[in-house]
Parts: sequence; C-alpha cells; structure tokens
Amino acid sequence: MNASDITAMSPFVAAILVAAGVILVDLAWPGRRTAALLVTFAGLAIVAALTVAVGQAGTTAFNGSYRVDSLTTFLDLLFISISALTAAFAPDYLGERKLPVAEFNAVLLFAMSGAMLIAGSADLIVLFLGLELMVLPGYLLAGFHKTDGFSTEGAIKYFLLGSFSSAIFLFGIAFVFGMTGSTRIDAVSSNLAQVVAGTAPFSPALGLGLAFLMTGVAFKIAAVPFHYWTPDAYQGSPTPVTGYLSVGPKVGAFAVIIRLFAGALLPMAAQWNIMIMVLAALTMTLGNLVALTQDNVKRMLAYSSIAHTGYMLVGFAAFAAGQIQGLEGLLYYGAAYAFMNLGAFAVIAALQRRTGVSSNLATFAGLVKREPALAWLMTLFLLSLTGIPPTAGFFGKFYVILAAVQAGQTNQWMNVLAVLTVLNAAAAAFYYLRVVVYMFMRDPDAEVSVAAHGRLVWTGLTVTTVMTIVLGFFPGLLLDMVSTAAKAIG
Repeated sequence: MNASDITAMSPFVAAILVAAGVILVDLAWPGRRTAALLVTFAGLAIVAALTVAVGQAGTTAFNGSYRVDSLTTFLDLLFISISALTAAFAPDYLGERKLPVAEFNAVLLFAMSGAMLIAGSADLIVLFLGLELMVLPGYLLAGFHKTDGFSTEGAIKYFLLGSFSSAIFLFGIAFVFGMTGSTRIDAVSSNLAQVVAGTAPFSPALGLGLAFLMTGVAFKIAAVPFHYWTPDAYQGSPTPVTGYLSVGPKVGAFAVIIRLFAGALLPMAAQWNIMIMVLAALTMTLGNLVALTQDNVKRMLAYSSIAHTGYMLVGFAAFAAGQIQGLEGLLYYGAAYAFMNLGAFAVIAALQRRTGVSSNLATFAGLVKREPALAWLMTLFLLSLTGIPPTAGFFGKFYVILAAVQAGQTNQWMNVLAVLTVLNAAAAAFYYLRVVVYMFMRDPDAEVSVAAHGRLVWTGLTVTTVMTIVLGFFPGLLLDMVSTAAKAIG
C-alpha cells in the first residue's frame, strides 16, 4: 500500500471509522442518543470533506482496482446526503418504539461505505464486494423492529431474494472472467470490443454471463419482473428505513449498472440495451398500474419507486443508444428522486411518531387542519414525484425524456419509450394527487392528537424541501455537476 492508495481510499476508510466510532460511543455511554448523533453527523461532515478533497485530486488505488473521478465524487456525496437525511429523520420514530438509535446509525454508515466502494470500483470483484457491503446492512435495517412481525417478514423476503440475486450476479462475474481472463473493467471492455469487432470469438458462455449479470442487477433495482420483494420489505420496515431503502440501495444499484454496463460491457451495448428497454417499459408501467390500486401510502410509494426505476432505466437506455445526455438525466433524476422521496417518507414517519398510527390513506385525512406544515410539505414532495413544474422531479423526467427523444433519431424504439414515459408520468398523477385530496378535502374519521416533532426532523425536512425547490428553479446548479460526472465514464 502506498500514499496514492491511502489517499484514494481515505473517504471509504473514514466512513468505516465513523461507523465504528458510533458503536464505541454507544458502548461507553449506553443509550446516550445525543452522543451517537453528534458522532454520526460530525463524522459524515468529515467524510464529505475528504470526498471533495480527494475528488479534486483524482487518483487510483490498488493498481487501478479503485479509482476516484468526478463520477465517484458525485455518487459519494449523494450517498452521504442520503445517509445524513435518514439519520436525521429516524431518531423520533425509533425513540418512540424503544429502538436503539446508535445501532441504527452504525448499520446505516456501514451500508453507506459499501455504496461508496461501488462508486469507485474499477474491478468486478471490488464491485461485488461493495454491492454486498451495501445490501447486507440493508437486510438488518429492514428487520430492525424485531418485535414487529411485518418487519421480520419483509426482512426475510428481502434477504432471501437478495441472496439469490447476489449469487446470480456472482455467477455472471465468474462467466465473464472465464471468457475474458480478467475482472478489471477496462480489460473486460477491451476483450469485448474484440468480440464485437470479430477478431475474437463470441462464446455462448459469455452470453450466459451477460444474462446472469443483467438478472442480478435487475433484482437489486427492483425492476419488473424481479420486484416482488419490494412492497413487503418497504411496508414492513420501520418508515425511516423504508425511505432509505427506496433511495440508498436503488442509487447504489444504478451505480453498479453504470460501472458495469457503461464501463465493462459498453462494447456490447447494442445487444444488452434491448433488455434494458424492455425492463424500462415493463417496470414503469406495472409499477404505476399497481400503485393505482393501493390504499396504504407506504405500499403505494413502494410501487411508485418501482415506476421511478423504470424512468431511470429510460435514461440509461438512451445512453446505451449513444446519447451521453441519457446518463446525465439518470444521475440528475437519481439525486432529485433521493431528496423528494426521502422528504415524503419523512412526513409519513413524522405522522407515525406515535405508535399505532398506520400509513393508510385515512391517516392523511384532514391533515391540513391538524398539521398544515406537514400537509404542505407532503404536497410539494408528491407534486415533485408526479413531475409538476417547477420542481426537481419535473426536470428529472424532462432530461430523461429529452435524451430518449434524441436517441430516437437513430433508434425508433426509443421514441416509443419516450411516449410511454410521458403516459406513465401522467397516470402517476392520479395516485399521488389522491393523497393531496385526502389531506385537504377529507375529514378524519376520528379526533387525532398531534405529536411534537424534533428539531432533526424539521432540519431534514427543510433540506429536502429546499433541494426539491432549488433544483426545480435552478436545475443548472446540478446539471453542470452531473455533466462532468457523466463524462468521466468515457
């Protein structure tokens, strides 16, 4: 290990040390929630500062197996933001249910470190290790409320299907390694370029490896028809965990897709992009259709997250068809979706601070009279998820659809995908606005007491609100960053 290795890996190592520090603080002062939170947020600030500093230098580690570029920096900062917001929204909810905040934060930070490892992976083995380090803590978080049967059921389903998908993904890596002789992303890309050029033979085993890799990542992003674990895992998990699962692992899985398909497998884009397009169409359509029938808001947002996966896949399909704007749209959408979706789940968690409060639509009836601030904030997040201008969600959809239309000049099926995206976005307005109708136009069935919300919750809601509005009015602030990040993949 040399100085370059230490420099490149310092944000990742710092994230691990912060997680360990939270555990040690909890051992020294058991149950002291304030101490654990101080270590968490101070540690995240240090990790963010290291990420920016190392990102400006740009370096590699371990003979190029891990690299820091503008894409790594962008994704790492997004993962840090997601973790910080989740840590802010969780204490009130967890404290009311006597669940340990320090353990929650430590597990969350370990998951974040896995996502950071994915972001800089330049080797398929490192990519797989990062993926597992990200998803294994996710299984623990899904079952964090051990005395809740729904939480345990969702965690078991998530674990079983997640384990199967990891095994399938690993099989894919093994086949690709066997056929190309390397796990380095650049070496795999060079070998596949020879296959496409006809100077090297195409083996059926290589095709099988590509199929395994596609199936594995489809499970991780909950693309149809590999989405069955999502609704139960989301509905059963503690609400702050659901918010995290809906954005953290999803953005991390798309980081896997970017590093794997836009890096190692890009020479064969014409072959695998057909499946990406099919997955995108099925995912956003089925996700929206099933969300229309849901009366539980958490479950509705679970199916909604499946639909948003489809929208992001549209951007990646446009990139594979030759439009760098597709990757820019995907990265922009991922950031915008993280803030607006976390905000929506934070409102649900705030309403559920009192035990026994469900996430059914009836809970939101007359919310504007009881807690007008939460009602208006929830409306903002739902409008952004719908794609109403001028919100961050609108520009996320706009950039993805625009990239698809541009790609349609060379691939007519991308035009079909663009039209389908517009139709799905319009259909989604029904179930999002139905919640708004309940909040403003329905009376509650019974008198509901109002719970006080902590400063961390209001701070987190302020951040998500500001980002949802600012990225809507000034999309160029983020677009410049995602443009630079997207160019790094080339």
